[in-house]
Parts: sequence; C-alpha cells; structure tokens
Amino acid sequence: MNPVLLKKVLNGLARGRITVAEAMERLRHLPFQEIGHSTVDRHRALRQGYPEVIFCEGKTVQEIVQIAAHICATGENLLATRAGEEVYQKLRQQFPNAVYHRRARVVTVELRKLRKAKGFIAVVSAGTADAPVAEEAAVTAEIMGNAVRRFYDVGVAGLHRIISKLPELSRARVIVVAAGMEGALPSVVGGLVGTPVIAVPTSVGYGASFKGVAALLGMLNSCAAGVTVVNIDNGFGAGYAAALINKR
Repeated sequence: MNPVLLKKVLNGLARGRITVAEAMERLRHLPFQEIGHSTVDRHRALRQGYPEVIFCEGKTVQEIVQIAAHICATGENLLATRAGEEVYQKLRQQFPNAVYHRRARVVTVELRKLRKAKGFIAVVSAGTADAPVAEEAAVTAEIMGNAVRRFYDVGVAGLHRIISKLPELSRARVIVVAAGMEGALPSVVGGLVGTPVIAVPTSVGYGASFKGVAALLGMLNSCAAGVTVVNIDNGFGAGYAAALINKR
C-alpha cells in the first residue's frame, strides 16, 4: 500500500469525512483494475484528489459505459469529456442523475458533494464561438468542487468589455481565458490582474489561424507575466489546473 494513499484515507477518517466502511472499501481494491479494453485507475482520487476522467473520443459507447461504471463504483464523481448525445443517453440509463452539458460536450455524474474551495475561478471567453471550450473548463472546475464565474464574449475587438469586468476578475483566485483568432486576450488580462492566468487557444478563426496554431503561438509568446498555456481546445486541462490552484 502506498503510504501517501493510506495517509489520505486516515486523514479522512480522523476528520469525519468518510466512515470506517468507506475507508475499507477504498483500500481493499488494487490501485488499478483491468477490464479488457481499458485499465481503470481506482486510486487516482486518493493520490491527486480527483478520480480518473474519461476522454470519450476514440472509445465505443460500450467501453465508455463500462469505464464509467467502475469509476462510479468507488463512490466518486464522474466526468466524461468530448461526449456525444448517444454517450449521454447510455450513461443516463445507468446513472439517472447524469447531466449533459451540451455546449461543453461533457457528461457529469455527481455522487457526492465536494467541499467547496474558498475562492472562485473566473472563466473568460474572447468570443461566443470560444464558449464551448470555455464551458469545458468551467464544468470541469465545478465538478471538482469549485465556484466558477463566467465572463463570455469580452474579447479585444471591444476592449471596454473586458475592462468593465476587472473589479470581479481581480477577486478571482485563478483565471482561465479561452481565445481563438490571434489569441490576444490572455495577454491583456495577464497585464491587468495579479492572478495566475491559464490561456486556452481555441481552433476558432479563419485560414491563417491554422486551426488554433496562431493563437497557441501568440499565447506562448505572451509578454504578460503569470500567463501559462495549455493545448489547443483543451478546456478540460485548463479547468483541471485551475481547480488545483484554487484548492491550494
């Protein structure tokens, strides 16, 4: 048994967050479970604070449902990204409380309420077309137990829009900014707040944007201090990182 995992379980017992029976259930399984087509990481929540997440693209609906069943069997919340309508309908048959966030293409199943972090995460999109990626970040952060405030369609084409949000943005613990085209908004935000900014380049834009490559390179070359960058359209990665920062 990994001593780090054991320590987390014992802390949960000591603070009354889990019962003895729940502790035994968490510890009696192997750290992973092979189910033929996949290997489910059963102890990820103990190691990292949140269970394994299902990336649905490239998997069959049956595979997704089977993986989800094993994750939920541990009593943890489920997050499935890049999920289509068919995946949601199948998951809802097994988990009636499943919620489909259509714009984000994310399915969540909340089996237990997580303790909310003290601060909030701001999720910003440059344009309405960037909102699906921003929503993936927002939903990810929320299912991980964070309060999220959304600020959409506030790009640099109308700079007054983002300026008007500064009083609220300055109170955020971390800010996720999704932008396509030339990807300028994270640099603007990063130069106006003393808060970590996670930039998400989106594939929104005309031909020379190269499906997000132009925005990615622009963000990587940002002159604003405190801006870090995730991959193109990776709202999940940005939301996950923001959640970890906010809960520290």
